[in-house]
Amino acid sequence: MIQLLIHAPTPASLDRARRNAANLKKADPQARVEIVANAGAVAAALAEPHPTDEHLVLCQNTLTATGATAPAHVQTAPAAVLHIAQRQADGWAYMRA
Repeated sequence: MIQLLIHAPTPASLDRARRNAANLKKADPQARVEIVANAGAVAAALAEPHPTDEHLVLCQNTLTATGATAPAHVQTAPAAVLHIAQRQADGWAYMRA
Protein backbone atom coordinates (compact mmCIF):
# COMPACT_ATOMS: atom_id res chain seq x y z
CA MET A 1 0.00 0.00 0.00
CA ILE A 2 1.23 3.47 -0.87
CA GLN A 3 1.81 5.78 2.10
CA LEU A 4 2.82 9.28 1.05
CA LEU A 5 3.57 12.29 3.22
CA ILE A 6 3.47 15.58 1.32
CA HIS A 7 5.25 18.49 3.03
CA ALA A 8 3.86 21.97 2.38
CA PRO A 9 5.68 24.90 4.05
CA THR A 10 4.35 27.72 1.83
CA PRO A 11 0.97 28.76 0.40
CA ALA A 12 2.10 27.81 -3.12
CA SER A 13 3.33 24.42 -1.96
CA LEU A 14 0.02 23.85 -0.16
CA ASP A 15 -1.80 24.35 -3.46
CA ARG A 16 0.49 21.80 -5.11
CA ALA A 17 0.15 19.38 -2.19
CA ARG A 18 -3.63 19.53 -2.36
CA ARG A 19 -3.58 18.78 -6.09
CA ASN A 20 -1.06 15.97 -5.58
CA ALA A 21 -3.14 14.41 -2.80
CA ALA A 22 -6.34 14.59 -4.85
CA ASN A 23 -4.61 13.08 -7.88
CA LEU A 24 -3.09 10.27 -5.83
CA LYS A 25 -6.42 9.36 -4.21
CA LYS A 26 -8.09 9.42 -7.63
CA ALA A 27 -5.44 7.12 -9.10
CA ASP A 28 -5.24 4.84 -6.04
CA PRO A 29 -8.18 5.16 -3.62
CA GLN A 30 -6.45 2.79 -1.17
CA ALA A 31 -3.37 5.02 -0.86
CA ARG A 32 -2.74 6.72 2.46
CA VAL A 33 -1.74 10.35 2.11
CA GLU A 34 -1.08 13.18 4.53
CA ILE A 35 -0.36 16.81 3.80
CA VAL A 36 1.81 18.26 6.56
CA ALA A 37 1.58 22.04 6.60
CA ASN A 38 3.86 24.33 8.56
CA ALA A 39 5.13 27.92 8.37
CA GLY A 40 3.18 30.02 5.85
CA ALA A 41 1.10 27.10 4.61
CA VAL A 42 -0.80 26.95 7.91
CA ALA A 43 -2.42 30.38 7.48
CA ALA A 44 -3.23 29.52 3.86
CA ALA A 45 -4.86 26.24 4.92
CA LEU A 46 -6.96 28.00 7.54
CA ALA A 47 -7.98 30.76 5.12
CA GLU A 48 -9.09 28.42 2.33
CA PRO A 49 -10.73 25.14 3.34
CA HIS A 50 -10.40 22.39 0.72
CA PRO A 51 -11.85 18.91 0.11
CA THR A 52 -8.42 17.39 0.82
CA ASP A 53 -8.42 18.78 4.37
CA GLU A 54 -9.32 15.30 5.61
CA HIS A 55 -5.66 14.51 4.84
CA LEU A 56 -4.26 17.71 6.36
CA VAL A 57 -2.01 17.81 9.43
CA LEU A 58 -1.15 21.28 10.76
CA CYS A 59 1.97 22.07 12.76
CA GLN A 60 1.01 23.04 16.32
CA ASN A 61 4.25 25.02 16.69
CA THR A 62 3.15 27.27 13.82
CA LEU A 63 -0.40 27.54 15.17
CA THR A 64 0.94 28.59 18.58
CA ALA A 65 3.45 31.05 17.12
CA THR A 66 0.75 32.74 15.04
CA GLY A 67 -2.01 32.61 17.65
CA ALA A 68 -4.18 30.51 15.36
CA THR A 69 -6.38 27.53 16.16
CA ALA A 70 -7.07 24.51 14.00
CA PRO A 71 -10.69 23.67 13.22
CA ALA A 72 -11.96 20.57 15.02
CA HIS A 73 -11.98 18.50 11.81
CA VAL A 74 -8.30 19.17 11.02
CA GLN A 75 -5.52 17.12 12.59
CA THR A 76 -2.51 18.70 14.27
CA ALA A 77 0.97 17.46 15.13
CA PRO A 78 3.11 18.93 17.91
CA ALA A 79 5.86 19.76 15.39
CA ALA A 80 5.92 19.24 11.63
CA VAL A 81 9.55 18.09 11.72
CA LEU A 82 8.75 15.41 14.31
CA HIS A 83 5.68 14.20 12.42
CA ILE A 84 7.65 13.97 9.18
CA ALA A 85 10.48 12.06 10.88
CA GLN A 86 8.05 9.66 12.57
CA ARG A 87 6.21 8.91 9.33
CA GLN A 88 9.48 8.30 7.50
CA ALA A 89 10.59 5.96 10.28
CA ASP A 90 7.27 4.13 9.78
CA GLY A 91 8.06 3.63 6.09
CA TRP A 92 6.09 6.50 4.54
CA ALA A 93 7.47 8.12 1.40
CA TYR A 94 8.27 11.86 1.64
CA MET A 95 7.55 14.44 -1.03
CA ARG A 96 8.04 18.17 -0.75
CA ALA A 97 5.36 19.99 -2.69
